[in-house]
Amino acid sequence: MNKLKKYILLVFVGLVFSSCQQDILDTTSFNNPNPELAFTSPELVQLAVNGVYNAAQIGYYSSTPLSNSARGYVFGAAYFQQNEVRGEDVVNTQAFYQLTYESNYDPTTANNAYYWSDAYRLINRANLVNEGINRAVNNKVISEDQGKIYKGEVLFFRALAHLELLKHFSRPYHLDNGSSMGVPYRTIGVDTEATIEQAMQVGRGTVAEGYEKLFEDLNFAENGLPGNAQRQGINKIGKITKGAAIAIKIRAYLNMRNWSKVIEEYNKLTSMYTLESNPLTVFNNNLTNTESIFSIINTANNNPGVNGALASQFSGRSLIAISPILWNNPLWLKDDKRRSVTDVVSGSRFTRKYKDITTFSDASPIVRFSEMKLAAAEAHARLNNMTSALLLLNEVRNRALETPNTEAYTSSSFSNKEGMIKAILLERRIELSCEGVRWADIHRLINDDIAPTYGIPAKVPNGFPSASSYTIGIPYTGNLTNSIPYTDKRFLWPIPLMTTSVNPLLAGQQNPEW
Repeated sequence: MNKLKKYILLVFVGLVFSSCQQDILDTTSFNNPNPELAFTSPELVQLAVNGVYNAAQIGYYSSTPLSNSARGYVFGAAYFQQNEVRGEDVVNTQAFYQLTYESNYDPTTANNAYYWSDAYRLINRANLVNEGINRAVNNKVISEDQGKIYKGEVLFFRALAHLELLKHFSRPYHLDNGSSMGVPYRTIGVDTEATIEQAMQVGRGTVAEGYEKLFEDLNFAENGLPGNAQRQGINKIGKITKGAAIAIKIRAYLNMRNWSKVIEEYNKLTSMYTLESNPLTVFNNNLTNTESIFSIINTANNNPGVNGALASQFSGRSLIAISPILWNNPLWLKDDKRRSVTDVVSGSRFTRKYKDITTFSDASPIVRFSEMKLAAAEAHARLNNMTSALLLLNEVRNRALETPNTEAYTSSSFSNKEGMIKAILLERRIELSCEGVRWADIHRLINDDIAPTYGIPAKVPNGFPSASSYTIGIPYTGNLTNSIPYTDKRFLWPIPLMTTSVNPLLAGQQNPEW
């Protein structure tokens, strides 16, 4: 029975590599990282590192009845859509993410269960490759400097995946000053019976401990990685750089409400990135623009497929509509250029940020400079640096306006800092719509002193909103679902049954009431 449980743990909880097939890479080395083979030449080490990108891009793949196609977990479409449908700014139109949208999940529900398991598959792949890189450096297969770059890439993914899990399975940092249960922060590769035993002894720890460890990973990555100026071609955006590590640190500090650190980290980025003069340029040229910090490359031969590609989900299949709650907000100006990146299907509004519905080649935009500018704007406003906050807010917003000379915010636009912070937060919703950021803001703003969220917000009911629901400038007053307070068990996703059934430690650390 113990061996059976360990086998189940390996297969379903993500502690071994999945057999993800794709055309542009030799999968042998990174799917089966035999330490005797996979790190014995520079080319094989590179393939192993590419495999970590592949795990983030596509997630789990299987030819079994459980799944016959790539799902796009954890940073394919599942990341973008689930983080959006947990909020109120989109409407789930069909059944694909309905359970998530309506908060009808449980420990067996695929959408949240595989979010956990595929995140840990990515983490485990990163850990195994990290250990292999150490061996390759020690054996002089690659140089120490090259090893630092590769390690920075895989440790970035390890930190990013853990941060993503904390956002869905743990309470916000500030509610308990980080003392509530976090998620298991796994730092060893698991591919033997002995390492399975070690992994099963790693409990959830605290949220604060998780943040401490992910900062260690991101700081290492920042110090070892090249800047975007040192990367070539599409790798400036499609490969992890020093700027990407800094950007994820900013997200983490924002969650912690450490405003001064947000500003300190942001200041490192100002010499690396600039905003495009037109916000649409980013999505017309998603791997050759000046403001994308890190995006995952997709190609015609290597993409998450019809069930996991952004263009398929948002555009081709029209699974997620823009909500009238956001579309109708009077502070989103009628002539804002970002309204033009939409289309109408069955009366409902859909984003067209992701365009290639044939070969699914749109890059997945993990983090952009505009998000970092708005994070810094909020931090400045929270610290009463109003001039700096206003400048940063307008830098993002003005480029989308028809007549910024008359439509831009001025110091007289806000009677107090509370008004400015609310405007910054709304700008995040507009600028980053359908980019997977909304749930992070809802989560970190629970019981905020200025712009509080209170849990899972009320939403437009599942299905296609009617054309009459959309009226620019007139707040939506139609039917809404009931909101769910953050004290409800549904605010946090449950640890999947596939994990708790084989791991007694985590079974005893299940989220309350699940």
